[in-house]
Amino acid sequence: MSYQKYGIPRELVERVRKKLKHPETKDRVRAIMDGVTKGDLQDRSKVKTLLSKTAKALGEPISDGLAKQIVQMVLDLKIDPNNTFHLIKLWGMFR
Repeated sequence: MSYQKYGIPRELVERVRKKLKHPETKDRVRAIMDGVTKGDLQDRSKVKTLLSKTAKALGEPISDGLAKQIVQMVLDLKIDPNNTFHLIKLWGMFR
């Protein structure tokens, strides 16, 4: 499964990856995601809030249409942030 299947532009992913290589930016995003649970990542409104905060921290404008696609991807993937296998699978998707 790929983020491109959800219509998420490769250019956006590349910009975000590049920004996350900066320690300060990475720490801001890590702080936003701190304490997030599997339940949070299955709640559409919480995912949308997390996406909004993360986009602001990264300085990436996200249109409403793109936000819906990203939220749907997160919901479909059923990510458990405490499951190492899920995190490795997610990492592989964006490498």
